[in-house]
Amino acid sequence: MLYIEKPEIFNPKFEVVGCFMEYKNEFLLLLRQDHKNEPNTYGIPGGKVWAWEKIDVAIRREIKEETWIEEVNLEYFKEVYVRYPTYDFIYHMYSTKLKYEPEIKINPEEHKSYIWRKPIDALKENLIEDLDVCIKMFYKI
Repeated sequence: MLYIEKPEIFNPKFEVVGCFMEYKNEFLLLLRQDHKNEPNTYGIPGGKVWAWEKIDVAIRREIKEETWIEEVNLEYFKEVYVRYPTYDFIYHMYSTKLKYEPEIKINPEEHKSYIWRKPIDALKENLIEDLDVCIKMFYKI
């Protein structure tokens, strides 16, 4: 479950970053591999922040690892609080507007493929848990 305000007795195990990478009114979704948590679901580029890492460094690292895109102008959107049955974490959302259509090179260890979708159409896809809430929040749907 996703919260805008930090819930009482919230003990985050880690922090996660994610980025809405936009090009021509669509954003990038990556299809998770079978061996990953929530397999065969779509998510935005992102992942866990290493303990010694700053979040702005983590999001750049994750984007590069997952797409091979290096040069992006990132805008911080919001942090939200996520509670799963067995752990809590903080989720930091970013966005970037790409000026040209990038060549996406996905990491086959993590993802199977990718698609570009308009926000309203992305809600029809099989998304990772709570991404629909994030899409609605970010795009004000």
